[in-house]
Amino acid sequence: MSKLLNYFIAISTFYLLLIIFGQDNIAWYFKSFLLPFLILATYKSEVFPTKKWLLLALIFSWIGDIILMFADKGELYFIFGLVSFLIAHILFIVLFLKQKSEGNYAKNWPFWLGFVAVLVYLGSMLSLLYPKLGDLKIPVSVYAFTISLMLVMAIKGYFSWQKPMNVLILIGAIFFVTSDSFLAINKFYNPILSTNFIIMFTYIVAQYCITVGILKLNKKKD
Repeated sequence: MSKLLNYFIAISTFYLLLIIFGQDNIAWYFKSFLLPFLILATYKSEVFPTKKWLLLALIFSWIGDIILMFADKGELYFIFGLVSFLIAHILFIVLFLKQKSEGNYAKNWPFWLGFVAVLVYLGSMLSLLYPKLGDLKIPVSVYAFTISLMLVMAIKGYFSWQKPMNVLILIGAIFFVTSDSFLAINKFYNPILSTNFIIMFTYIVAQYCITVGILKLNKKKD
C-alpha cells in the first residue's frame, strides 16, 4: 500500500511540474493516471467498515476527472463531471458520518465557530457566483451546499476522531473546497492566473490527505 501511495506522490509531482513548465497538453494525458494509485491503495488495504465508501468516493472522483478532461468540448461534459463529483462528495459525507467517533463535538465551541465559517463561505460564494451562473444556478448551488456539508462533517470529525488523522482529513476537506472554489471562480466569475496549477495542486493534496487519513484512522493496532 505504501508503494502505491509513493507512486501517487511521484506521478502527481511530475504532473504538476509539467503544468508549472507550461506543458499542459502533455499533462492532460497524465491526469487520468493520478487517482488510480489511491484507488488501488484503498482496495489493497485491510478490511475496515467504511472501506467501500472511501473506494466509491475515489472512483466517482476519478470518473469526474476523466469527464472534465473534455469540458472544453461542450457544456454537457462539465455538467456530467459536476454530477460525478457531487456523488463523490455525498459519498465522502457518508464516509465521514460512518467513522467511529469519540467524544462529543457539539460541546466544543470551536466546532460551532467552524460551522458558522462554512456558512459564511457558502453565502459568500453563492452571492459572488449566482448572478453569472445562468442555467446552472440550481446545480451549482446544490453542489456548493454539498461540499460545504462535506467540510462541516470533516470539522465534526476533527473533534471526534483520533489525532493526528483528524487533522489530516480536515486539511484534505479544506483543500478540496479550495480547489472547487478556484475552479468555480475561474469558470463563472473571472479567470485566475495559473488557475490550473492551483486547482490541481489543492485537489491532489485533498485526495491524498483524506485517503491516507481514513486508511490510518482505520488501521488495526498490532
